[in-house]
Amino acid sequence: MQAPDFIEISSDRLCECKKGFLSCIEAREWMKNQIGVWQFMYEPRDIRDKNIHPAVFPIAMAKRVIEQFTHKGELVLDPFVGSGTTMVAAQDLDRNALGFDLKQEYVDLSNSRVSEPPAECHCKQMAVCDDARNIVNRVAPGTVKLAFTSPPYANILNRERKNKSRRGDLRQNEQFGKVEQYSQDPRDLGTLDADAFEREISDIFKKMMPVFSDKAHILINITDAWIDSKRVPLHINIINAMRDAGYEFRNTIIWDRRNLVNKIGIFGWPSSYITMGTTFEYILDFIPPAPPKKTRAKAKAQKTED
Repeated sequence: MQAPDFIEISSDRLCECKKGFLSCIEAREWMKNQIGVWQFMYEPRDIRDKNIHPAVFPIAMAKRVIEQFTHKGELVLDPFVGSGTTMVAAQDLDRNALGFDLKQEYVDLSNSRVSEPPAECHCKQMAVCDDARNIVNRVAPGTVKLAFTSPPYANILNRERKNKSRRGDLRQNEQFGKVEQYSQDPRDLGTLDADAFEREISDIFKKMMPVFSDKAHILINITDAWIDSKRVPLHINIINAMRDAGYEFRNTIIWDRRNLVNKIGIFGWPSSYITMGTTFEYILDFIPPAPPKKTRAKAKAQKTED
């Protein structure tokens, strides 16, 4: 077993919110977020070039999640940091953040995006080239208030793009026929079929559980897929995986992408009704199991002594 080598990073609040508040968010924004269908717009800093990274989400989405579930100064974790969008959002909101990825290329990209923090940011954001399976040895126990990530969606990218949701000649864009793999590293979730993906997600988050603080939340962005002409409900794989790992499933948020999808062609008409997966994705919310009361009381007493 590898000895812990914890990264030095703060998880202390920088706000003066009342004890017991989940985050710094005001009541009006809280009510807005209670509506379980969210829309976002991309901004100029967002990476949308699939040659840089094959799967990205808007900075606005990461910011909304971080604002809902954390206070200023608290620690945000992205176990599959990719292009570093979670890092950028955390920096904008003055939260500490750690990201992990197997590919040094993505780690370098993530760190470059947060290399010039604004003067009003008092927190640290950094990405590390390491396996998410090793996070328990890199992040101190009980320090992470929020994990927000979009993991590789099993092996759905390991096939040629057909652009079937686009009309006519629009299919023949620069992505047509490409295989947009994350990597062929056997540790990469993007190389696995759905069942193996579910097992690995469960194992990764089970090992990771000690890093989460009391009342932490884990939010995972996922989409379903069509593989070999069959619907693969990856969001169900995620729910099953997290439950098997010991987490409680709390909420479903739908990312409504209709405002971001242009020029969709008719699909399946007139004989086969199929919803367009490009128009929505899932954001699934989980919490770790509450520690036994004796453990909580002991931890509270220890904190008082400290």
